[in-house]
Amino acid sequence: MDIFSVIMLAGGLSFFLFGMHVMSTGLERMAGGRLEHALKRMTSNPIKSLALGAGITIAIQSSSALTVMLVGLVNSGIMDIGQTAGIIMGSNIGTTLTAWLLSLVGLETENIWLRLLKPENFSLIFSLVGIILIMMSKKEKHKDIGSVLVGFAVLMYGMKLMSGAVSPLAQMPEFTNLLVAFHNPIIGVLTGAVFTGVIQSSAASVGILQALAMTGSITYGMAIPIIMGQNIGTCVTALISSIGVNRNAKKVAVIHVSFNVIGTVVLLVLYYGLNAIFHFSFTDMPIGAAGIAAVHSIFNVATTALLLPFSRQLVKLANRILPDRKDNARTQALLDARLLATPAFAVSECDAITNDMAALTEDTLRLAMSLSDDYRESAAQTVTENEDKLDRYEDGLGSYLVQISAKQLSDGDSLKVSKMLHAIGDFERLGDHAVNILHSETELRQKGLAFSPAAKAELAVLGDAVSDILSRTFEAYRRNDAAMAEQVEPLEQVIDRLVAAIRDRHITRLKKGECSIELGFILSDLLNNYERISDHCSNIAVAVIEISQHSFDTHKYLNARKTDSGAFHRTFEEFGRKYALPD
Repeated sequence: MDIFSVIMLAGGLSFFLFGMHVMSTGLERMAGGRLEHALKRMTSNPIKSLALGAGITIAIQSSSALTVMLVGLVNSGIMDIGQTAGIIMGSNIGTTLTAWLLSLVGLETENIWLRLLKPENFSLIFSLVGIILIMMSKKEKHKDIGSVLVGFAVLMYGMKLMSGAVSPLAQMPEFTNLLVAFHNPIIGVLTGAVFTGVIQSSAASVGILQALAMTGSITYGMAIPIIMGQNIGTCVTALISSIGVNRNAKKVAVIHVSFNVIGTVVLLVLYYGLNAIFHFSFTDMPIGAAGIAAVHSIFNVATTALLLPFSRQLVKLANRILPDRKDNARTQALLDARLLATPAFAVSECDAITNDMAALTEDTLRLAMSLSDDYRESAAQTVTENEDKLDRYEDGLGSYLVQISAKQLSDGDSLKVSKMLHAIGDFERLGDHAVNILHSETELRQKGLAFSPAAKAELAVLGDAVSDILSRTFEAYRRNDAAMAEQVEPLEQVIDRLVAAIRDRHITRLKKGECSIELGFILSDLLNNYERISDHCSNIAVAVIEISQHSFDTHKYLNARKTDSGAFHRTFEEFGRKYALPD
C-alpha cells in the first residue's frame, strides 16, 4: 500500500462523508416539518417511540442528527426526557440500513439482474437522473430528490474508492500482524469507539470496516467487538451537542451513552461466554460486507430488545447520574440553536411557537377589551404580563428566524420564514395596543369618568367589529386560510369608516356640551388603538394570502384589492351593514 493508496483512502472517505451529508440534507428537506410533528405526537409509548426513532433515522440517514434534535427539544422544554429513550433505541436500528446498502459494493454474481444492484452499475444512473432533476426541474421537491440521488451516488463512489484503496493490504504481512491485536475484544471495542468518535459517523466507520473486510483479512471474531465499539463511538455527537444545555438535555446524552455501553457489555459477555461453551465455528471465518451489515443489525436489534423494557430505568439512571439541582433554576431556551442543524425541523418548530404567540396575542387583546364591562385588577395584571411575554417571543423568534434564513431552505420553508418574520412584529405591536387599551380603561376608572350612553353604544359596535376582525385574522393565520384572510381587508376598511364616524359624532356631542374634553382625549386614544389593531390584522392577513401566492408585495396586493369593483366591494358593503352605528 503506497502513498497513492492512502490518498485514495482519504479521498474515498471524504466522498463518502460528503455524499452522506448531501443525501441526509435532501431527505431532511423533503420530510420537512412532518418530522417535528411526529416527534411530539408519537411518543406515547415505547413501541411507538421505537418505530418513530427508526423511521426518522431512515428518513434522514443520520442517527446523530436525530440525537441533536432530541437534545435541542429537551433543552427548549418541548419534549420530556422520558420521551427520548425509545426514540434513541429506534435510531440505532434505523442506522443499520446504511450498512446494508454499502454491502452491495461487495456483491459478486453473473446474474444480470443482480449485477444491476452493484453500486458501480446503478449509482452512476442515479447521479445522472439527479443532475437532470437539479438543473432542469423548477419544483423544489424535485431538486431535493435530485440531491438525494446525487448524494447517494457520491457516497457509493466513495465506498468504492475506499475498497480499492485498502485492497493491497491483503498482501502486506505488516497488516496481517497488526490484525492479531484485534483478537483482543477490549482493543476491538476501543478501536471502534475511538475511530467512530473521531469521524463522528457510525455509517462511515462501518463502511470502512466493510471495505477492509473485502480484503478477506477480517474475521467475525475481530469484527464483532469493533462493531460494538462503533455504536459507543457514535455517542460522541450527543455528548458534544449537550455542552451548554440544561441538565435535562444533558440526560439525553447520558441515556444514549448508557444504552450503548450497557448493550455492548452485556452482549459482549454473552457472546464470549457462549463461545467458550459452544466454540462457534464462524469466529475465525472471514467476514464480508454483508456479514458486517448482519452483525451490525443483530447487535442493535438485540440491544434494543434487551433494554426496551427498561426504558424507565435508563431515565432513572440518567437522573441518578445527573440529579436535578434545587438551588439552581433550570435555564430553558425558547428555541435551541441545535435545531438549526435540521433547518426544516427548526422552521416547523418556529411555526408552532409563532402560533402560540398568535394565540397569546388574541387572548391578551380580548382580555383588554373586556375591561370596559368588567374591570378586574387580576385581568389588568395579566394583560401587562402577557405583553412582556410577547416582547420576549418577538426577540427570541426574530433572531432565530434570521439565523434560519441563512440556511439552505426549500421554497416552502423560505416562504414560511418570511410569513413569520412579517407576523411576529404585528403580534408584538398588537400586545402594545392591548396595554394602551388597558391604560385608557384604568384612567376612566381612576378618574371616575364614564362615556355617554350614545358613545358607549358606538364603541360597542366598534368593539364587535374589532372582535370579528381578530377572529378572522388569527383563524386565517392558524389554518393558512387565504380565503378567510381575504375577508380581513374589507372589514378593516369598515373599521376605519367607523372610527372616523365616531370621531365626527363626538365632536358634535362636544359642541352640544354632552361630552367633556377630558373624555374626548380618552376616546381618541381608544379609537386610535382600535384602528391600529385593524391595521395590524390587515398586515397579518396579507402575509397569509401572499404566502399562498408565493410572493410578498403588500402594497401591490392592497392596491389591487381596493381597486377591485367586485368581491372586495360586495364584502365591504356586507360588513358595513352588519356594523352600522345606531342612529
